[in-house]
Amino acid sequence: MRPVVITAMAIFLMVSCSQPQDQSETINQPHKNDVMVKLEKERIEALLGQYKTALNTSDAKLAQSLYAVDGIFMPSGAPSAIGSANILGSYEFIFSQIQLNIEFYIDEILVEGDFAFATTSSKGSTLIHANGQTVPEENRELFVFEKVSNEWKIARYMFNKTK
Repeated sequence: MRPVVITAMAIFLMVSCSQPQDQSETINQPHKNDVMVKLEKERIEALLGQYKTALNTSDAKLAQSLYAVDGIFMPSGAPSAIGSANILGSYEFIFSQIQLNIEFYIDEILVEGDFAFATTSSKGSTLIHANGQTVPEENRELFVFEKVSNEWKIARYMFNKTK
């Protein structure tokens, strides 16, 4: 037999022998990794809840605190805000112009190591301070998260109007 075939057969035998013989014990038990991913998703959902609170209470400092120090906020129809100081300034400006009243809907969260992303949608209303008019608000969003010092932070955030 050729050495490559022998090596492949040896690897196959090692892998197959290392599998549990009675897999019925492990089929219904969640894998440790599945539990960890579920916990990480819950932490990201909590972060998104804090972000919703920041938007609905016009709290620019809270919004800023949810971003990584080198995070990027990419609002629709406005320049990107890069880094903490610019992110704070962007939210302060936005909140001086409008008051949001929105609900977030999480479409998906995918976690891969120290990075994750979420797609969400939001719906509600916006009070425009300049004229006192309230208009419908509806967006879709893309969040990229990074785990910094064991805490999830927004690394990148972009949204656009659905209509």
